[in-house]
Formats: sequence, C-alpha cells, structure tokens
Amino acid sequence: MGSLGGLEIAIIVLVVLLLFGAKKIPELARGMGQGINEFRKASNEIKSEIEHGARESDKKHSAAADQEKENKSAGTADK
Repeated sequence: MGSLGGLEIAIIVLVVLLLFGAKKIPELARGMGQGINEFRKASNEIKSEIEHGARESDKKHSAAADQEKENKSAGTADK
C-alpha cells in the first residue's frame, strides 16, 4: 500500500482527462502553478519576517546585557 504503480497513474490521468477535457488541463495546471508560487512567496516572506524579528531580539538582548555589565562594573568601581 505504498507508492502508485504505472497502471494506477494511467487510470488517474485518464479520469482527469475525461472529467476536465484536454483544453482545461493546461489552464488547471497554470492555476496550480500560480498558486504554488504564491504559497512559496508568502512562506518566504513569513520566514524573513521571523528571521528579522529574531535578529532584532538578539540586538536588544545583547544591548541589555552590555548595559547590565556596564552597570555592574560601574557599581564595583564606586565601592
């Protein structure tokens, strides 16, 4: 019950051809391709936003850690 064999694929192609006709199949494929491209574009945008947020968060945390170090060293210098 794993992969599809040659006969199963041929039957699926035949059913699709009968349901949609030869003229509609290129239009359907074009629409699916555009949908896949839009999905990839959206997922890349989300990924870049997450990475940008992570970089900003790292900058804030390192700046806060640097400030904390400066405060501690200034506190020990006063004593």
